[in-house]
Amino acid sequence: MKKNVIEMKQINIEFPGVKALDSVDFFIESGVTHALIGANGAGKSTLMKVLSGAYTHYDGTIKINGKEVTIRSPKDAQSLGIQIVYQEVDTALIPYLSVAENVMMPFLIHKMAKSQLINWKKIHAETKKVLESINVFLSTEKLISDLTLAEKQMVLIARALTTDCRFLLLDEPTAPLSQTETEQLFHIVRHLNKQSVGVIFISHRLPEIFQLCEKITIMRSGRKVITEKVSETNENRVVEQMLGRKLEEQFPYYRKNGENIAFEVMNFSDDEKIKDIHFSISKGEIIGIAGLVGAGKTELCKALFGEAKTTGKIRLNGKELNVYSPYDAVKAGIALVPEERRKEGLLIDETVEHNLSVANLRSFTNRFHFLLPKKENTSALSLIESLGIKTPSPKTKAEFLSGGNQQKIAIGKWLIADCDVYIFDEPTKGVDVGAKKDIFNLIIALANRGKMIIYASAELAEVLGITERIYVMYDGQIVTELKTEETTEEEILYYSAGGQQNANRTAN
Repeated sequence: MKKNVIEMKQINIEFPGVKALDSVDFFIESGVTHALIGANGAGKSTLMKVLSGAYTHYDGTIKINGKEVTIRSPKDAQSLGIQIVYQEVDTALIPYLSVAENVMMPFLIHKMAKSQLINWKKIHAETKKVLESINVFLSTEKLISDLTLAEKQMVLIARALTTDCRFLLLDEPTAPLSQTETEQLFHIVRHLNKQSVGVIFISHRLPEIFQLCEKITIMRSGRKVITEKVSETNENRVVEQMLGRKLEEQFPYYRKNGENIAFEVMNFSDDEKIKDIHFSISKGEIIGIAGLVGAGKTELCKALFGEAKTTGKIRLNGKELNVYSPYDAVKAGIALVPEERRKEGLLIDETVEHNLSVANLRSFTNRFHFLLPKKENTSALSLIESLGIKTPSPKTKAEFLSGGNQQKIAIGKWLIADCDVYIFDEPTKGVDVGAKKDIFNLIIALANRGKMIIYASAELAEVLGITERIYVMYDGQIVTELKTEETTEEEILYYSAGGQQNANRTAN
């Protein structure tokens, strides 16, 4: 079968104050899975947005099979057989439409443009067929708003496969997926390679790249560093090429400040997922909430922050709290850095300085409730420097920053509010290894100030690296408590997967 080839030559693109791509060359052929990696802000997602038609104000040339092509819109890319599945799945789906309507969206738009009648029975049948081809068994009538993140990811992949797809661009596709779902995705990718589809795979999870990909291109600061075969490199070398330096110890050391329990959750349940939760934290302690995707970690974090109707008790510094809304939580001294930072953690269309001040506006307004711009700007500049946020200006919109810098803003806005309890839900999702270390430093700095930290993650190496105790969740319940220094990743996985032997054992 004749191979299809994409060549991108001398690609340049700028945003206000930022040169995102600087004379970048990129080459991919069909039937190959090619990793594209780099630190946050390296330009990899920007390069793919150029290729998929999302960014149109670029310079340079793109050739397919030696012929120069024009890609100035997503429609141009799709007509050339180029499809992209973005990391932020909610931005690409319509929540109030069904699975079938979202999967078959390109077909429906084409039909409606020609004013033809739509055979809904056929639409649902075709959707079921494409979903089953990737071993996904969802009701085609289910609303997107009722799906999990993992299910939404599969819907997007299914949509891409309904078209003439010659090249599939996957931007952090495994971020919302469990291990089983990730293996399922890898099976799909390998099947596509056999069908002569080229796959560009963007991921910060290096073990996945070495498991799945044949070639790797590394970017740094908007430029290409190197392209080589995955079999001819290793993880340490890749990290050094990404960062331009050797990576220091990932997890900084910290010591808990005290032994007195200051935050207690008792008999805590919501109406849907979480059931009879019990746990406690001492001042200056970091505890982990571990579990697989779907275990209830996110639901627990949101419920503690007042985003669900709950029963049970929450006690902070000896005082029982009534948390019926996020407003109540913030007033009581509880902060949440959510998993979906673009959707829930940031005002993505607002500036960096507005995002950093939004959690504590009282500090930046006068007695007539008018904003004090100079005070807001001064505070933002201080936080930008102390947190290492890479931005051209405090006036830059958050949407133009990399994922790692957006996450620093999502954390930084709570530093001004000076809360007692900080809840982190998958805080390093979509963040490169260098930015991860910065985030760990921020979290440990909070603990060293006596703050209580809840670190919820499916990344077990991180949970083991940063916590003192770990509560493991399965099916909406905490099934065991483990001392970090006395447990292993294998033991956590055992309980995460529903292993019940000795499940009532707790750390002394």
